[in-house]
Amino acid sequence: MGIIDDIKYNIRIGNVLMRLIYLNVGLFILVNLLSLLASIFGFKETWDLWSTRLLYMPSNLHELITHPWTIVTYMFMHADIWHILFNMLWLYWLGQIFLIYLNSRQLITVYLMGGLVGGAIYLLLYNLFPSFQFFQYGSYLVGASASVMAIVFAIATVAPEYVVHLFLIGPVRLKYIALFTLIIDLISIQSTNAGGHIAHLGGAMLGYFFGLKIRKGSDITSWFSNIFFKKPVFFRRRKKINLMYRRPLSDYEYNQQKVEIQKEIDRILDKIAQSGYDSLTKKEKDFLFRAGKKE
Repeated sequence: MGIIDDIKYNIRIGNVLMRLIYLNVGLFILVNLLSLLASIFGFKETWDLWSTRLLYMPSNLHELITHPWTIVTYMFMHADIWHILFNMLWLYWLGQIFLIYLNSRQLITVYLMGGLVGGAIYLLLYNLFPSFQFFQYGSYLVGASASVMAIVFAIATVAPEYVVHLFLIGPVRLKYIALFTLIIDLISIQSTNAGGHIAHLGGAMLGYFFGLKIRKGSDITSWFSNIFFKKPVFFRRRKKINLMYRRPLSDYEYNQQKVEIQKEIDRILDKIAQSGYDSLTKKEKDFLFRAGKKE
């Protein structure tokens, strides 16, 4: 029960990055447990067909019309253990760097919009280009890769010179990691998983344009975020009113407080640039997370 309690605790107080990872892993475990039960009771083939059609996104538009929700569910499904392991490691690794510079709403919005754009590019190419139309029937898109690629390219565009230390390779800037993944996907379009790599490119495109606009001071995903995070009035929880009597800060005190906070942020970012994110203490990481939370 200790492990279950730890998971519940992390889901309840954890940031949106950990909740995304728990959601992906939880759905993967649930789907595979149901697959195991289907195998035991002798209807695994029926289960596989049913789960694929209901959870994976089809390239065939006629089938998609009858299963429109799959354009969302596909980005939380995974084909096997290696598929989800690779995606969740990338999401955890790059997601932490993302949250240094941007906030949690932007993380979930880029994840979702990256998946949607990746799915749209996949549908477009598979239905318009003759070379893919042969595979149109029976082809399905599955996995969080397009969403993860959006996060990778978003943070690589916002902070291209950020240095990460790779095992057996050493320090590498984010822009080169993003470029390497882009080249791999372009080359791999000729493989049997062409649809998946096409979706990756769609996610990368969304992340890149998001990052460009952020550097210019605007957020192309804000409209989506406003819709996604807006709750209907009847479903909003009533906020408790806490009466606090505190002397308001003077203009001088307020400005001085902002200067001190910015100094500390600059110091921590310099430390990251020199020694990497892992060199930060827990207190420094918590400070950066609170400072970057703009919700």
